[in-house]
Amino acid sequence: MNDRIRTIVEEARKLTLEERREMFDLLEIEFAGEQSDGTPEEIEAAWLEEVRRRIAKSERGETTPVDADQVLQRLRQVIR
Repeated sequence: MNDRIRTIVEEARKLTLEERREMFDLLEIEFAGEQSDGTPEEIEAAWLEEVRRRIAKSERGETTPVDADQVLQRLRQVIR
Protein backbone atom coordinates (compact mmCIF):
# COMPACT_ATOMS: atom_id res chain seq x y z
CA MET A 1 0.00 0.00 0.00
CA ASN A 2 1.47 3.36 -0.96
CA ASP A 3 1.75 6.26 1.47
CA ARG A 4 -1.19 8.22 0.04
CA ILE A 5 -3.51 5.26 0.38
CA ARG A 6 -2.20 4.47 3.86
CA THR A 7 -2.92 8.08 4.92
CA ILE A 8 -6.43 7.95 3.48
CA VAL A 9 -7.14 4.66 5.28
CA GLU A 10 -5.82 6.06 8.56
CA GLU A 11 -8.08 9.11 8.19
CA ALA A 12 -11.05 6.92 7.26
CA ARG A 13 -10.59 4.95 10.47
CA LYS A 14 -11.22 8.17 12.41
CA LEU A 15 -14.68 8.57 10.87
CA THR A 16 -17.85 7.46 12.59
CA LEU A 17 -19.63 4.40 11.22
CA GLU A 18 -22.22 6.62 9.54
CA GLU A 19 -19.51 8.82 7.97
CA ARG A 20 -17.74 5.70 6.64
CA ARG A 21 -20.99 4.42 5.12
CA GLU A 22 -21.53 7.77 3.44
CA MET A 23 -17.95 7.75 2.15
CA PHE A 24 -18.33 4.22 0.75
CA ASP A 25 -21.61 5.18 -0.94
CA LEU A 26 -19.97 8.21 -2.54
CA LEU A 27 -16.95 6.18 -3.67
CA GLU A 28 -19.21 3.52 -5.14
CA ILE A 29 -21.12 6.15 -7.11
CA GLU A 30 -17.90 7.89 -8.15
CA PHE A 31 -16.28 4.76 -9.54
CA ALA A 32 -19.41 3.18 -11.01
CA GLY A 33 -19.38 5.81 -13.77
CA GLU A 34 -21.90 5.05 -16.45
CA GLN A 35 -22.43 1.63 -14.91
CA SER A 36 -24.23 3.12 -11.89
CA ASP A 37 -27.73 1.85 -11.28
CA GLY A 38 -28.56 4.89 -9.17
CA THR A 39 -27.94 6.18 -5.70
CA PRO A 40 -28.08 3.73 -2.79
CA GLU A 41 -31.54 5.08 -1.97
CA GLU A 42 -32.74 4.52 -5.55
CA ILE A 43 -31.33 1.01 -5.57
CA GLU A 44 -32.99 0.21 -2.25
CA ALA A 45 -36.32 1.56 -3.55
CA ALA A 46 -35.98 -0.56 -6.70
CA TRP A 47 -35.32 -3.69 -4.65
CA LEU A 48 -38.29 -2.93 -2.41
CA GLU A 49 -40.49 -2.63 -5.49
CA GLU A 50 -39.10 -5.92 -6.81
CA VAL A 51 -39.85 -7.64 -3.49
CA ARG A 52 -43.41 -6.30 -3.57
CA ARG A 53 -43.81 -7.48 -7.18
CA ARG A 54 -42.59 -10.97 -6.30
CA ILE A 55 -44.83 -11.20 -3.23
CA ALA A 56 -47.87 -10.16 -5.27
CA LYS A 57 -47.01 -12.70 -7.96
CA SER A 58 -46.68 -15.41 -5.31
CA GLU A 59 -49.97 -14.45 -3.68
CA ARG A 60 -51.70 -14.71 -7.07
CA GLY A 61 -50.32 -18.23 -7.44
CA GLU A 62 -48.19 -17.31 -10.45
CA THR A 63 -45.02 -18.82 -9.02
CA THR A 64 -43.95 -22.19 -7.69
CA PRO A 65 -42.03 -21.97 -4.44
CA VAL A 66 -38.82 -23.99 -4.23
CA ASP A 67 -37.29 -25.06 -0.94
CA ALA A 68 -33.97 -23.30 -0.30
CA ASP A 69 -32.27 -26.59 0.61
CA GLN A 70 -33.24 -28.02 -2.79
CA VAL A 71 -31.86 -24.97 -4.57
CA LEU A 72 -28.57 -25.18 -2.67
CA GLN A 73 -28.32 -28.91 -3.39
CA ARG A 74 -28.81 -28.27 -7.13
CA LEU A 75 -26.20 -25.50 -7.06
CA ARG A 76 -23.69 -27.79 -5.39
CA GLN A 77 -24.29 -30.39 -8.10
CA VAL A 78 -23.76 -27.82 -10.84
CA ILE A 79 -20.56 -26.54 -9.26
CA ARG A 80 -19.02 -30.01 -8.99
